[in-house]
Formats: sequence, C-alpha cells, structure tokens
Amino acid sequence: MSELLYEVKDKIATITLNRPDKLNAFTRDMIAGWQRSLAEAQADDNVNVVIVTGAGRAFCSGGDVGRMREGEPSALDGKNGLWEGVHRVPKQLEQMDKPVIAMVNGVAVGAGMGMSVMCDIRIAAESARFSTGYVKVGLVPGDGDTYFLPRLVGAAKALELLWTADFIEAPEALRLGIVQRVVPDAKLKDETYALARQIADGPQIPIRMIKRLVYQSLKLDLRTHLDLVSSHMGLVRQTTDHAEGVAAFKEKRAPKFTGR
Repeated sequence: MSELLYEVKDKIATITLNRPDKLNAFTRDMIAGWQRSLAEAQADDNVNVVIVTGAGRAFCSGGDVGRMREGEPSALDGKNGLWEGVHRVPKQLEQMDKPVIAMVNGVAVGAGMGMSVMCDIRIAAESARFSTGYVKVGLVPGDGDTYFLPRLVGAAKALELLWTADFIEAPEALRLGIVQRVVPDAKLKDETYALARQIADGPQIPIRMIKRLVYQSLKLDLRTHLDLVSSHMGLVRQTTDHAEGVAAFKEKRAPKFTGR
C-alpha cells in the first residue's frame, strides 16, 4: 500500500499520509510524494482546494526517530538532505495560490506539527494534540517551525512551545490561533470538506489573489501593499465571476461561479 495517497473529487484534492502503524512518521519517499502531489494539485485545473490529513489515529508524528543516527550524515550532507528533502514541502507550498487545509485528525508532533502550521488553515478534531517535539531529541526544528509558528502565536509563545515541547490540547491550540476550528472527532471529515467545498465553489481568481495578498502583506510596507491591491482589484473587476456576483446580488439569488 502506498505510504501517501492522492485523490481528486469534486474540485478537492486530498493528500493522506498513510503509515498509520507508525503514526504517519514520514519517510523520504513520503516527502517526495507530498511535494509532487502539491505540485500536481497546483497545476490541475480540476483542483480548487487541497486537504492534507493522516490515516488512522495520527496526523503525523514527524520524522521516523527510530531511523535517526543510522548512518548519520556529515553536517553538510545533513543540511543538503533537509533542503532537498523535507524543505521541498514548504517551498512547494510557498508557490501555491490554491487554499491548503490541514485536517488534523490526531497527534501532530515535531515536523508533523510543522507540516500542519505551514498549511493555510487548520481544522482539528477534539482529540488532536500538538507538540513541537524537537528539543526532546536534542534537535532544532528542521522543517520551518521557527518561521511559521511565530507568525501564528507571536515570538514569545513560539519560543515557549519550542523550548518545552509540551503537548497542547486542541482547545488550547484554538485559543492560541494554531487551529481555526475544533470539531468532534466524528464530524471532522464532514466539517472540513464542507468548508473546502464552500471555498472550492467560490470565485477562484479572487480567492487565489486574496491568498497572495495576505502572504505578500507580511513582507511589504503599506503603500506597496495597497498599490498591489489596486492592481488586483482592476483585474478581478474584469472577470466573469465578478459580473455574475453583481448580477446575483441584484437578482437576490445565489451566484453561480465558473472560476473565470
């Protein structure tokens, strides 16, 4: 059975980490498949939203600790291994303007937590638990936690979570802004896919431009950002979906967007 599953249905692509017996601890092949699946979803006109989840009772327990220090690489080989391995996922995500939702169905530890926070939003089951993990095995975060986590919770809280690696439960993750929704385990799939369908059925050009604008705003001054906004607005005003949205509003009906 494949260690990573990829399927597309109703404009939603689902990437499932599929090593449930190992709590979906990832291998090199899984990382390569993860990156390829994200790239395929970005290029596929039949995909509007991507969901990432885990099989079984875990989202992802990070790298396979049991394999660590087996043929430990040199410092340079280790650095290049990260850049060409795990780092392919955040680098691919940075290129994507389609929404990516993490459906956190269970424990998310180490790089597993890191892989969740680099998605655009997270919906967690009530049983989900999070830990940065790395310090417990004498490591620094290797996948980008030190970049993504401070942007969600602030530098001081990120340092606390990274220094202690304490587990936090789903309600606390919601309070901190690490996840955006917490739902009963039995309803996780239904509620996640309901949100994904709502976004997938929306006007895709402005949805993707909104994602670009939000992330670009983190790197730009206000005047530059507003100049970019005005350019995007000029473009979306010419779309078929904008015309349909205005017509539907005037006619007091639900809009029928086409993605154009």
